[in-house]
Amino acid sequence: MGFMTFPAVTRLNCGRFIFAVRFNHTMSDGTGLVQFMKAVEEMARGADAPSILPVWQRELLDARDPPRITCTHREYDQVANTRGALIPLDDLDLRSFFFGPTQMSALRNGLPPHQRASSTFEILTACLWRCRTVALQPDPEEEMRVLCIVNARTKFSPPLPAGYYGNAFAFSAAVTSAGKLCQNPLGYALELVKKAKAEVTEESMKSLADLMVIRGRPHFTKVRSFVVSDATKAGFGDVDFGWGKAVYGGPVRGTLLVSFHILFTNRQGETSILVPVCLPAPAMQRFVLELEASLKDPPATTPNIKEKPFGVSSL
Repeated sequence: MGFMTFPAVTRLNCGRFIFAVRFNHTMSDGTGLVQFMKAVEEMARGADAPSILPVWQRELLDARDPPRITCTHREYDQVANTRGALIPLDDLDLRSFFFGPTQMSALRNGLPPHQRASSTFEILTACLWRCRTVALQPDPEEEMRVLCIVNARTKFSPPLPAGYYGNAFAFSAAVTSAGKLCQNPLGYALELVKKAKAEVTEESMKSLADLMVIRGRPHFTKVRSFVVSDATKAGFGDVDFGWGKAVYGGPVRGTLLVSFHILFTNRQGETSILVPVCLPAPAMQRFVLELEASLKDPPATTPNIKEKPFGVSSL
């Protein structure tokens, strides 16, 4: 599978090691990457072939003939960079935020009763989007976007084959003005996130494939956008090459534009969600204050904030 490469294993003085994988995201997604790693695991442990054979079949997601855009795709809006909408790249602050049961309960209990059954990903993404927007202080009339990465493998009928290694996800865009996002309670952002996720259907995926052909594979808009990917169920930490499961398995880092939800277990054995966040330093200070306010009762429900990038020292 030429879309993935394995650099050398890094051995640590403590006897542990780091196994890193780099892959081409235009050809595969996180689910496909984990399938590949599981195949390597099985053969490293003595199997002659993986239990789930890889399926190429890229034609399953080909555009229709003729292509036709039948759905709205706000994630590919052409947005002008007005009023300095792109975030400057100097003086950046990178931190990791940990959300355990206490923090998630605080967020969930702050919602109206009819919204409390929402998923952890939906609630946490809505919270991060709102806090990040407050921190960036955009013009109240500016449009803000959060792009949730949705696994579309089960959206098709029949679903894509189990061994499909290729890209099978979509960006679902929630869009509103900065003023509405900041001035309304968390439930407002949550409804937008849930609605955007629900709009990823088999028809929208076919429409997306057609859009790529008609518009020449445009990039999703970066202006005032925040991309969030849920890696908590990907299974990175379940891969075992024969030395036991990983202490940590997941993306190495987030970026100014992208954050991940990553499962993390601390030294006390408590499982939480780690979210790397990158912002200009002054905005990061505002982000922390807004997040603390969202969690209601500090310090009992304040996230464990590490000053070092992404809490690497905690791994």
